[in-house]
Amino acid sequence: MTTATRVSETKSELKISPRLAKNVRRNFFERVIEFILMLAALSAVFTTLSIIVILLYESLSFFKHVSVIDFLTDTQWTPLFEDAHYGILPLVSGTLTTSGIALLVAVPIGTIGAIYLSEFASHRVRETVKPILELLVGVPTVVFGYFALLFVTPLLQKLIPGLPGFNMLGPGIVIGIMIIPYISSVAEDAMRAVPMSMREGSYAMGATRFQTAVRVVTPAAISGIIAAYILGISRAVGETMVVAIAAGQQPNFTFDPMEGAATITAYIVQVAMGDLPHGSIGYQSIFAAGLVLMLMTLAFNILGHISRKKFREAY
Repeated sequence: MTTATRVSETKSELKISPRLAKNVRRNFFERVIEFILMLAALSAVFTTLSIIVILLYESLSFFKHVSVIDFLTDTQWTPLFEDAHYGILPLVSGTLTTSGIALLVAVPIGTIGAIYLSEFASHRVRETVKPILELLVGVPTVVFGYFALLFVTPLLQKLIPGLPGFNMLGPGIVIGIMIIPYISSVAEDAMRAVPMSMREGSYAMGATRFQTAVRVVTPAAISGIIAAYILGISRAVGETMVVAIAAGQQPNFTFDPMEGAATITAYIVQVAMGDLPHGSIGYQSIFAAGLVLMLMTLAFNILGHISRKKFREAY
């Protein structure tokens, strides 16, 4: 056998079959898609880290001129006045008050709505009501702001004589209406995920439909329901336009919902629309306020995670 013949036979033996070549190409494209998906996932992490870095960098510059103790304990927030004070407590009290009112409105209504849609509504009613309810998410927040100022507040003034035109009660109620779809939709999805066998077992034990919904389905879905609450809290704490329009934008250290106040987000909008020079203390104060807002949201999320883990282990 000649050398040329042997080389020809070796090449024929090393030739890749069409099936193997197809598998190689498929594996290559899968790796590319996997890499693209990883980049998409990391983009959210990168964006979050970038926000944190910017807030910390600008806040450190702010705290070079303002004491952290004064920032956390002073009850006056007048960074744009000649006699400047940088106490974050008035903005925190306004944020917590409006968010608390919103949760008092949204949590019971959203939970009841979720229980009804999951356990009592027919398929036709559910498929009609849920999309309509979720349409509230698409309404611009500025519309809700003027709704609070021009409709809800005058209505409250008829019920509560002496209520000022700018207060925290009206915006808080409207923010609660805004976040009902978030709580109701997520909680309803969690309840629908509860296995039907649990409901059937409850019915077999003689429980009514209401007892099954309240004592079986709701505890079993409590992890998802708490997640809905945390989503609602984050949405309420971060709301801007409603409080900026209807709460007055006057920093006031009070938890009285009948009085006007400013929230952290409203102050950030107020300063961002001004003509403060870049690098000034007033400009840097919005980053310090944003850092506090981020830490508040983080605290609520950590608390919700702990609660979800606790209830998941309990049930």
